[in-house]
Amino acid sequence: MTTSLAISTATRDDLDTMVEWAAAEGWNPGLDDAGAFFAADPEGFLVGRIDGEPIGCISVVGYPPAFGFLGFYIVTPQHRGQGHGLALWRAGMERLRGRIVGLDGVVDQQPNYRRSGFVLAHRNIRFGGAVRVPAPQDGRLRDLTAELVEAVLQYDAGFFPADRSSFVRGWLTPERRRALVLVEDGEVRGYGVVRTCRQGAKIGPLFADTDEGADLLFRSLAARAPGEVFLDCPEPNAAATNLATTYCLSPVFETARMYRGPAPELPLSRTYGITTFELG
Repeated sequence: MTTSLAISTATRDDLDTMVEWAAAEGWNPGLDDAGAFFAADPEGFLVGRIDGEPIGCISVVGYPPAFGFLGFYIVTPQHRGQGHGLALWRAGMERLRGRIVGLDGVVDQQPNYRRSGFVLAHRNIRFGGAVRVPAPQDGRLRDLTAELVEAVLQYDAGFFPADRSSFVRGWLTPERRRALVLVEDGEVRGYGVVRTCRQGAKIGPLFADTDEGADLLFRSLAARAPGEVFLDCPEPNAAATNLATTYCLSPVFETARMYRGPAPELPLSRTYGITTFELG
């Protein structure tokens, strides 16, 4: 029996397995994340197998023209410490050769990422807890409809360093997500998405032009969430962390946003909730 690792592009079924592994790590993925992730870049997920059985994975999603995001870096516990993670890492970085690469990594892996050329940009803090607020009644809040999709995609483009429209289109599908748009004077001024997860629900993204708009979107999304609510805030945005604590959410997890290559200039002051730690 061979113990060598065979690395290949993950299938759609493999991605379901990867999401299950992420759940086992305590990352609390959404119940319907895999479909949107796969739409972002069907070639952007790698799986390592021993004797045909998957034992590890990494996502290396490419966004045109020259950006990539790394996530889902997992080796199953019984196969750790044998070099398989390093092999997956090297294969993934080779796929993203020539691109600026971002990641949201667990804090204790920062030294390893630095050795691969990644530099810390900022921390992200996941806040979670029970939120009991009534849904606000405000005419500026709109459910996402087909006629608003293109305007939301255009708005979202200002919050990401590359074209991620394929991913966002999938993210906005309504099966297990609810998207709300803040519209003022005919213009999109913010939007947010809430999705059911293994535990409670996550709000992400939460983008808005003003603190008041972010608060309005948060309350409306949280009122529709089953169970606990989780919000991943970029630490440099004090208004985002204040929003979380105002509604009695507490820090439960954090990641390090790091980049290999020049860090993009993103509007963190208008980013109240990261879309997803896996794909940026």
